[in-house]
Amino acid sequence: MIAPNELKSIIRTGLLSFPVTPFDADDNVDATAFSSHLEWLSGYPVAGLIVAGGTGEMFSLTPTEIVEIVRTAKAVSGDAPIISGCGYGTKLACEMAQGIEAVGGDGILLLPHYLIGAPQDGIEAHIRAVCKSTNMAVIVYNRGASRVSVDTLARLSEECPNLIGFKDGTGDINTVRRVTLTMGDRLAYIGGMPTHELFAQAYRGAGMATYSSAVFNFVPETALAFHKAFIAGDDATCNKLLTEFYYPFTAIRDRKTGYEVAAIKAGVRMRGFAAGPVRTPLIDLTAVEDDMMRQLMEGRG
Repeated sequence: MIAPNELKSIIRTGLLSFPVTPFDADDNVDATAFSSHLEWLSGYPVAGLIVAGGTGEMFSLTPTEIVEIVRTAKAVSGDAPIISGCGYGTKLACEMAQGIEAVGGDGILLLPHYLIGAPQDGIEAHIRAVCKSTNMAVIVYNRGASRVSVDTLARLSEECPNLIGFKDGTGDINTVRRVTLTMGDRLAYIGGMPTHELFAQAYRGAGMATYSSAVFNFVPETALAFHKAFIAGDDATCNKLLTEFYYPFTAIRDRKTGYEVAAIKAGVRMRGFAAGPVRTPLIDLTAVEDDMMRQLMEGRG
């Protein structure tokens, strides 16, 4: 396991990505296909792979499947840190974190609790309990029903030394800037909007030095080119890639709710890797939309 502070340094400016979770014809996790895809991704310079995350369909996985996914990932990922999605209610999240740690996970991304809204002190207690249940690094994902305030994050950072990151998927730039300005170097900051490249330049102005990329799953070359330009402040290159690839991709992604995952899996299949279908309640692209994806990818070579 990579020590929390070391992981914080690794991910502070590096590119992160969410590998998809392949399923076979019987709707089981396809460990062989997963290993093959992860070996390929690990050959690129990536700061960390977040398995069983949003793009990895954590919401459709059992806790046992998540632990086995981490075990498989650690066996094939080389030097790339393996961070796992973790979430649901407090007791389940704590047990899941302990299972992930037991098989060698380097950290967890704490996704929002399930369904019900909660008051700020309840969210604080939830995050505190999960942090104290594990020695691994913990990154809080600010999104959906689980949004932390600056004051909450400050208290948790004092009490929980293994809380090393804040990832935002809300689009609330005001809160993001308050967090980055108040917390300074105490945390690593990660942009986490769907297809975050669309928002990366705006988030950079709010103090977010890096982000996670879903399209890295199938066009790692393009994802890394954008990230390199982003880090260098080369907005002309970022804008060119947005126009040529990212905006056309999101036009396909936005055709139906839930295509954030289905479009990524389609791209993975087109790069020659078995990805299987998405699990319900998501659905896969239509044949017409598959053709749209194929034409877009041919344009990228």
